[in-house]
Amino acid sequence: MEHRLQLTNRKNLGLTGIVDVIRFDLNEVLLETENGMLMVKGADLHVSRLSLEKGEVDIDGEVDTLAYSDTPSFDKKTGGMFGRLFA
Repeated sequence: MEHRLQLTNRKNLGLTGIVDVIRFDLNEVLLETENGMLMVKGADLHVSRLSLEKGEVDIDGEVDTLAYSDTPSFDKKTGGMFGRLFA
């Protein structure tokens, strides 16, 4: 599966190649992609469409940061590398 992202006016983010949504709230969304972990940070973030069968996610809101990590595993309790990096 190919991983792509399309960000329009920092308001609408369309993603493909999504394996799983690890966690999300109004300020951040953590995704597992075909190319590693992806942290989306911003304000008033909403997962407006989710299809894990197709590997697609749409996120609406004010996108401030997109950050990738090659860390293949993730400690859900501590947030792993992202938990320490973005805490």
